[in-house]
Amino acid sequence: MIDTREALKTEFLNQIDRDNIPAHIGIIMDGNGRWAKGRGKTRIHGHQEGARRVKTIVRFANDLGVKHVSLYAFSVENWARPSFEVSALMRLIKAYIVRERNDLHAEGVKFRLLGRLEELAPEIIKEAEVSTNLMKNNPGLSLNLCINYGGRAEIVDAVKKIIKAGYQADQITEDLISRHLYCPDLPDVDLMVRTSGEMRTSNFHLWRGAYSELYFTPVLWPDFDDVELLRAIAAYQGRERRFGKISEQLGE
Repeated sequence: MIDTREALKTEFLNQIDRDNIPAHIGIIMDGNGRWAKGRGKTRIHGHQEGARRVKTIVRFANDLGVKHVSLYAFSVENWARPSFEVSALMRLIKAYIVRERNDLHAEGVKFRLLGRLEELAPEIIKEAEVSTNLMKNNPGLSLNLCINYGGRAEIVDAVKKIIKAGYQADQITEDLISRHLYCPDLPDVDLMVRTSGEMRTSNFHLWRGAYSELYFTPVLWPDFDDVELLRAIAAYQGRERRFGKISEQLGE
């Protein structure tokens, strides 16, 4: 029997331009709760399945030559969720960092957290630092796990750093702000993906996502597999990125 997903994967791999793979993909991993509810499971079960999906996508993106993947794991607004769900998510995040450390390292992936890390539990920060230090010299994809992250919060924190450093108003430039974001070396997002059918960016990478190509899919995150990532990349490659110019200027 022919595996239709594998056949689709092969078809997409033959179609996409390997020289036009988005360097930085940001993913809003949405739909874990609805996925679980549709199967009569708890929301926590859905988050567990979502965490397992991360491994699949990161590995495949690394194989494709994607340079950076930013995953929206927990926003600054998510603290407003029921306390039992917040606690479960934090345990899951810590478990993911520990459990996947050796595999990510073996695959040459780099790892780091983005967000207001000082507000996270010390044990999460400690485990993240272990992973970051272990993988910092790896040659592969950079996995940026966005926890207690918000695009507005990142810009506010950058402005505070700039003021603290003593810059004057006439010295403020876009480049200066970029250099004071959480990870200054992280480039702009080329492709921003949101699963589950919601069509908004929800305060994710507001600064780096200014010229992102947006891709919305009804597929729930636990079902977002290699084929779906290739589908998103194919859509990205079918668009013309003008960055404020007109089409005629791009060929000059």
